[in-house]
Amino acid sequence: MVRKKKFVQAALSLMAIAMIVLLTGCGDQAMVLDPKGPVGAGQRDLIVIASVLCGIILVPVLALTAWIVWRYRDQDGNKASYRPNWSHSNTLEAIWWGIPIVVILILGVITVRYTYALEPSKVIQSDKKPVTVQVTSLDWKWLFTYPEQGIATVNYLQIPEDTPIKFELTSDAPMNSFWIPQLGGQIYTMSGMAMTLYLQADEIGHYFGTGANFSGEHFADMTFDVNATSQADFDSWVAKTKQSPQKLTMESYEALAKPGKSLVQSFSSFPEGLFQYIVTKYANGQMTHGGHGGHGATDNAQKSKEQVMDEVKKPQQPDHNAPLDHGSTHSH
Repeated sequence: MVRKKKFVQAALSLMAIAMIVLLTGCGDQAMVLDPKGPVGAGQRDLIVIASVLCGIILVPVLALTAWIVWRYRDQDGNKASYRPNWSHSNTLEAIWWGIPIVVILILGVITVRYTYALEPSKVIQSDKKPVTVQVTSLDWKWLFTYPEQGIATVNYLQIPEDTPIKFELTSDAPMNSFWIPQLGGQIYTMSGMAMTLYLQADEIGHYFGTGANFSGEHFADMTFDVNATSQADFDSWVAKTKQSPQKLTMESYEALAKPGKSLVQSFSSFPEGLFQYIVTKYANGQMTHGGHGGHGATDNAQKSKEQVMDEVKKPQQPDHNAPLDHGSTHSH
């Protein structure tokens, strides 16, 4: 019996040490707990509040479970009371039903309030005009187009600090999920749909962006850099990018959209209406590039290249007829 007791104590000690060691590896990954924007801060607060409220129930229950196992263990000389006919206590019933119900009600009210406050399409209040960035998830890279600046990038996003960013998101590949952990929680990108997400970086800094939905072979490579700079540095970057000899044409977009990895790229221009074309290209079964997910079907093959380009070259305005889904597929 003594040997068994020592073995159990040693095992519990080793488990505690192993848990501490494993948790130390989470330090650099807990980016959601180090927000750098108003949306991220709201999400962090909700996580903390929910965790504390759940802890009010979980901690006492786990502690009592351990105490009961130890107190009423089968051991010679155990002086714990033995009451085989005991079956009910109004006081205990009130405690273990009443407290959880109160906690769940409080958690429900708080969650509803934060859910409405963090609605992804809700405009962030600011004296500055939002900057629009159109996001397209591809296999396996991210395309960012800046309609107001007339430039485009791949796997790189630069934004001005303390300025609301209006993301318009879609996909020209299997569904993915756009996520910048320190700025705000993920929103899905889907073919044939235009999503809206407002985020803001309150501080100059370099942030991590990624796809948070498994999408195939090179899913792990669907990361992108986010660089929040001063407005002056952002303007300088735009001006420098406009001088780039590389332009995103319809032909080069079709090549980019094919499955494969990509390095960071910058383009001094892109076809007008490209984002709207990507959103609506599958509306009638139209598909224009071969690749992953059946994109090689050729309903669009009967069209001439000039007709395709005419569809692309439309006024660079939001497509109000595109399907929108601001909340049901998103964890903001």
